Amino acid sequence: MAKDPLAEAGFYFDDLNKLRVLEPDVSQKTSELKEECKEFVDKIGQFQKIVGGLIELVDDLAKEAETEKMKAIGARNLLKSVAKQREAQQQQLQALIAEKKMQLERYRIEHEALSKVESEQNEFIDQFILQK
Repeated sequence: MAKDPLAEAGFYFDDLNKLRVLEPDVSQKTSELKEECKEFVDKIGQFQKIVGGLIELVDDLAKEAETEKMKAIGARNLLKSVAKQREAQQQQLQALIAEKKMQLERYRIEHEALSKVESEQNEFIDQFILQK
């Protein structure tokens, strides 16, 4: 059986009797590969959209976490500030208490001195009245 002289030269006829340079099997596999590539590219596009949405969601969550972190740091700093203010206020009040205690002691001593002077003056008045 003799081979087709066109096939030996690399020319083939397809189902529609069109002259082709590729073998029908190779042409069919090329078409199938083209379709598979198109499906693959479509799936990659869908995957990129999904991944893009996921990245956007993660970025939003990261921003929200950063915001909450800053709020927590601010609250912690505020708490430390309030604690320091209370400590300073406590020290001021303790100093005021010490000052008032010293003032009270001075008043007590002054009261004792004035009471002594009063009693001496009353004694003097009583003696003066008795001498008359």
